[in-house]
Amino acid sequence: MAINRLLVANRGEIAVRVVKAAQALGIHTIQVHSEADADMLAAKLANEAVCIGPAASKDSYLNIEAVLKAAKDTGADAIHPGYGFLSENAAFARAVEEAGLIFVGPPAETIERMGDKVAARQVAEAAGVPVVPGSDGRIELSEALSIAQSIGYPVMIKAAAGGGGRGIRIAQNAAELKTLAPQAMAEAEAAFGDGGLYIERAILSPRHIEVQILGDGENAVHCYERECSLQRRRQKVWEEAGAACLDDETREKLCASAVALAKAVNYRGAGTLEYLYDEATNEFFFIEMNTRIQVEHPVSEMITGIDLVAEMIKVCGGDKLSMTQDEITRTGHAIEVRLCAEDPHMNFMPWPGVVSKLVEPTGEGIRFDHFLYEGYQIPPFYDSLLGKVIVHADTRDAAIDKLVSALESMEIGGTKTTTPLHLALASDPDVRKGAFHTQWLEPWLEAGNLSVTEGDAA
Repeated sequence: MAINRLLVANRGEIAVRVVKAAQALGIHTIQVHSEADADMLAAKLANEAVCIGPAASKDSYLNIEAVLKAAKDTGADAIHPGYGFLSENAAFARAVEEAGLIFVGPPAETIERMGDKVAARQVAEAAGVPVVPGSDGRIELSEALSIAQSIGYPVMIKAAAGGGGRGIRIAQNAAELKTLAPQAMAEAEAAFGDGGLYIERAILSPRHIEVQILGDGENAVHCYERECSLQRRRQKVWEEAGAACLDDETREKLCASAVALAKAVNYRGAGTLEYLYDEATNEFFFIEMNTRIQVEHPVSEMITGIDLVAEMIKVCGGDKLSMTQDEITRTGHAIEVRLCAEDPHMNFMPWPGVVSKLVEPTGEGIRFDHFLYEGYQIPPFYDSLLGKVIVHADTRDAAIDKLVSALESMEIGGTKTTTPLHLALASDPDVRKGAFHTQWLEPWLEAGNLSVTEGDAA
């Protein structure tokens, strides 16, 4: 492997995760940080730490020149971008490669191709992967009206360059399409500098299923699927592996389609293929590819025993995949919940503060990925994610029971967290039965179900 000195261009729990994985491989780690993050755990754990700018992300973690200067000054030979920030920025990946360094992820061309949802859709179709019926590419309003009539309403108007739920509207009829398309275009232009749109059939109340893949640029394998349907404002809050709603035949087809797409683009690194699953018709449709490690990767690690971060470091360093598909087996069920510094009883208001006490959940099949320690000041400048509680058990029911025990045993003093949300979800009959979809959580919250666990759970 060609990687000896790895610079971690991220912060928070994923930075800790990458530093630990790299050090376990015998790699020297260099952690960059903003002025506000000088005391973060990853900076303390890494072999070296370098300040790259002020608190504002645009002046530090998103500053390509500052990151590359830090890599050059410390003699790094590779950069791991984590998730978020520059992880799916093709210009950054290209700049890293042009500087003679290894980007721990796919080549810039792959990021570019799969980052454009229209191009990704075309690649998927060419690879024989099902896609939601819709336009073949970017379209004007007149085309949208014609296509909508042929595929049937409701239709979803989507930003070609979008992400995070921006630039998306649902039109029930032609009149709404005429009104909403310009709104989506303006929002996409403001958010991404690209107002391009496409439309597709709206699948109401779908499941969000995704497949974890690994590739070495030639071969690719899958590490089975995850279900991430419990979402608030299009952001995942609770994730599972595998998806209990799938039968074995559908699971096999879904995972095979993901591998076919990964091979079609000669994928290198860890990536995720995201799908909508229509339970009523037992159909799945590719929607997008994330060309990076994801927040929810630990549940896939728990059911397969594969260290995805270590594997992506190795293949991007020039190694071949260390396993074949028939060597990857899944065992039991895993659940991850995202713990954020937010008060769920106050409309999820952010709650930065000093961690006055930290009691971590422990036990067999329990994992806590985080970046906290007692006395740590949670900064107000970034995403509110503090960490993830991950559990693994023989069955889904047992995993939910274990999750409740883990959440009740942990304590994070000095801040509010989203623990009450997860305890309420774990006690809900629909969640227990697995009877939910991507549109389920927000009405559940609006109906006051969070009051089940009123109080200041950690």
